[in-house]
Formats: sequence, structure tokens, C-alpha cells
Amino acid sequence: MGIAEGALLCGPGRLVTTGLGSCVGVVIYDPTVEVAGLVHVMLPASPSAETKAPQKYADTAIDWLVGELVRAGASPERFVAKYAGGAQMFQGVRMEALRIGERNVEAVAQELAARGIPVIGRDVGGHQGRTIGFELPSCALTIRTARGETRVL
Repeated sequence: MGIAEGALLCGPGRLVTTGLGSCVGVVIYDPTVEVAGLVHVMLPASPSAETKAPQKYADTAIDWLVGELVRAGASPERFVAKYAGGAQMFQGVRMEALRIGERNVEAVAQELAARGIPVIGRDVGGHQGRTIGFELPSCALTIRTARGETRVL
């Protein structure tokens, strides 16, 4: 899936998103019923609550994903999250407006905490892009960096 998109997985399979530079890929899942969702968050906050692209912004993406997971039979009491991304793609730049990666990571963490969703793995920051893939039933989040390094959470 691409930037500012979201997808669900019900049962065995894999969700993948590429091109995570300053963006953050957020996975929320219920391991008991094997339902998971992934959103590719591009920006920290929506300009308004009404948006045609809720997956684009951390505040609306988490709400959208929680709603989709519940409709698919997942229970919020069992939700756990993993996320990756939020790189600083403009090295040496100190302007607040260009610290999008850091701001995205902060926004995702705040949105998950506000909903009481525990984060059990994250790989954030740095200066390189990432591709992530989440698998059910293993609940493994595989992160491949632009340098070819691989990590599994």
C-alpha cells in the first residue's frame, strides 16, 4: 500500500508499505482473533476533523484504523501496536517545519497513548527510508532500511 493509505488483514497474510521516509507506518492488531491493520501516516495533524484522506494524518489515521479493526471483529481491549519510520530526511535542517519525521513519531505515540493502546515495538528516526511488512499469525513486523539492513519486531 502507498502513502496516506490503510489496509486490514483478517487471518494469515502480510501487509506491506514502502517509502517510509518521514512518514510512519503504524500497525495495530488483535492477536487473539488475528485481525490487523496498517496505516501509512504522512503528517502529524489534520487541518480539520473532516478529511477525505483520514489515513494521511496521525490523529485521524489512528481513529480510522481502530474503527476498521472493531468492525472486523477485533477487541480494543486486546489491541497492541508497532510502528516504524519517522526519519529526518533533510539532514542538517533545524527548521521546525522540516522536522516532519520527528513530529509524526510524536503524534503517533500520543494518539496511541490517548487510546490506551500499548506499543510493543518501534523503529524510528535516523536518516534513511524504510519498507515494512507485518505478518499474521506471527505478528512479526519486518523492517528493511534503504541501506539493506533488516530488523524484526
